[in-house]
Amino acid sequence: MDKLGSNAERNYKIANEDQENNTHFTFKNVLVATNNFSETNKLGEGGFGPVYKRNMLVGHEEVAIKRLSKKSGQGLEEFMNELRLIAKLQHNYLVRLLGCCVEKGEKILIYEYLCNRSLDKFLFGSPVKSKLDWLKRVKVIEGIAQGLLYIHKYSRLKIIHRDLKASNVLLDAAMNPKISDFGMARIFRIDQAEANTNRIVGTYGYMSPEYAFYGQFSKRSDVFSFGVLLLEIVSRRRNTDFYDPEVLFSLVCWAWELWGKRKPEDLIDPSAKGTCSNPREAMKYICVSSFCIHVGLLCVQEAPGERPTMSAVALMLSSSDPHSFPLPGEPAFTTKTPDVVIENGDQVHVNCSNNQMTMSLPSGR
Repeated sequence: MDKLGSNAERNYKIANEDQENNTHFTFKNVLVATNNFSETNKLGEGGFGPVYKRNMLVGHEEVAIKRLSKKSGQGLEEFMNELRLIAKLQHNYLVRLLGCCVEKGEKILIYEYLCNRSLDKFLFGSPVKSKLDWLKRVKVIEGIAQGLLYIHKYSRLKIIHRDLKASNVLLDAAMNPKISDFGMARIFRIDQAEANTNRIVGTYGYMSPEYAFYGQFSKRSDVFSFGVLLLEIVSRRRNTDFYDPEVLFSLVCWAWELWGKRKPEDLIDPSAKGTCSNPREAMKYICVSSFCIHVGLLCVQEAPGERPTMSAVALMLSSSDPHSFPLPGEPAFTTKTPDVVIENGDQVHVNCSNNQMTMSLPSGR
């Protein structure tokens, strides 16, 4: 067995001592279930490695089998981090870990299978038609907010996700959202407000300015990512689709510009309006979407302290009086942007404050 595999198994045994709901599957079981990792069972591939679908490991329940690739930009640390964290998290809006396999140099995680895959496929893939109508979008937004609120405030551990994005939100048969991919998450002490790092991980376009520029992260960093995601859900446009280093423009900037012109409805995805059954419902859709844009802009304000907590966000999303909300201030990245130089596909260097930090920015996973 190679050294990495040996370390993984030793670390797994340590981590597994307090994993109450973890089931260990043998590599032989996984090989049989995936038909020796057959391409016919492959769902896709991300920064972690390939993902396979099968229904032979946990009774007749369908599962998603995520195998760490030897070439993965993510390593043992991220794998063990996800194993430790997600096994301790139980919530309707978080993906459920069923078990793992750490054997023969292999590192494999087994999750519940969510048949509608990831949110980005509906937002940025082929036309969604009626499958992601405006009522379902509101349900998705509220579910993601509840999932974040749980890890920030109500779970046994106080957790910062650090990589919330559309591809890390999975959808079940009823289009209920579940937050996934906790490999980059960090645990905070109850009295801890923020942390610093020189190794910035995440996805450009979703990272808060204090994190992208200075390596500072907190619950408000996740709030920023949620705000970007909320605007993407309403508009069905990627934040990075607008990125132009000469113009310094993004979906967030466009939303702010339209807000200043009192035309937030121009941001709204017209395809969702087409799912409304009558003019009255269409008007309600526009009002609800404009209200969501208001909340999204509050979340992406430049100063972390100006952003609402997820508790406040959840209250606003359930409110019937948007006129009581504070007005948003100018969002981040409207006046400056990191000096980004791409290297080797997924490693970039960011120059900020005369210091150079290495950032791991995996593309969609």
